[in-house]
Amino acid sequence: MYYSILHKTCFRYSAPVTESHTEVRMCPRSEDNQRVIKFRLATTPLAQIQRYHDWLGNEVYHFDVAATHRQLLIIAEAIVQLTPPPPLPDRLDHTAWCALDRLAEAGEHWDFLMPSHFIQATPALIDLACEFGLTRRVDPLSLLRELTAQIANTFAYAPQTTRVDSPIDEALLARRGVCQDFAHIMIALVRHIGIPCRYVSGYLFHRTEDHDRSAEDATHAWVEAFLPELGWVGFDPTNNLIAGERHIRVAVGRDYADVPPTRGVYRGQATSQLEVGVKVLPVATHIDEAEVLPQVTTASVQAELAAYQQAQQ
Repeated sequence: MYYSILHKTCFRYSAPVTESHTEVRMCPRSEDNQRVIKFRLATTPLAQIQRYHDWLGNEVYHFDVAATHRQLLIIAEAIVQLTPPPPLPDRLDHTAWCALDRLAEAGEHWDFLMPSHFIQATPALIDLACEFGLTRRVDPLSLLRELTAQIANTFAYAPQTTRVDSPIDEALLARRGVCQDFAHIMIALVRHIGIPCRYVSGYLFHRTEDHDRSAEDATHAWVEAFLPELGWVGFDPTNNLIAGERHIRVAVGRDYADVPPTRGVYRGQATSQLEVGVKVLPVATHIDEAEVLPQVTTASVQAELAAYQQAQQ
């Protein structure tokens, strides 16, 4: 399946700012069952955009705007091909826990076993682990499936309940939050029992028949746990899903602090307001990559930039 992704971000400032520097993590990853066919990033005001790969292989774009401006518009557009991931077994062998312990002893995936900025074993988290009866029972894969369902059933999906910088305890105590919160809670619980686990930012293609809880016009977040013989396997605790052909991966990290879609600073005495819009649509089962894609991306980006420029006049 091919997907077209349009991700629009607009920063509006309460007063003119004289300079801004921005990092963007919006380019999907090309690996495993996912392949990026086309990616385009445009800004208004115009900026010279550069890129690099961070320590986890995420593609990072960055740019400076040196001119005075009251708004900054960032438009990212991608065409991505996804194929169904290999089917998972019903369960793993009884030796899987020992295999995980050997990996930990060898220092493998150490960063995804330790606490990180948002992942802390707080008293509220330990209480939840006890409530769930979280121990190394059955096998790791079966336990992760069970944990995904427990989080989905225990926590209400409620936008505006938390902020992007909310500590884990806010969602734990309120029993509500958004996909970022549920991913952080699951990562903390999974690391607590010795399974490497990381944060995934990306997009989810929504279909009416799936009844997803996550917002359709926003980015999405889920987790990946490392399992013997299987590698990194995705779990979506917001929607009680195994990550599959509808989950489009953009960046991976220890938690959200490693992979925000945008991060930046600006010079000026102003407050900023953020507006974000995301649209994910299926393109076709097969497309002419050489001819169709440049036309698709150019048309939509130009339309967004024209609308922005008209609003500025």
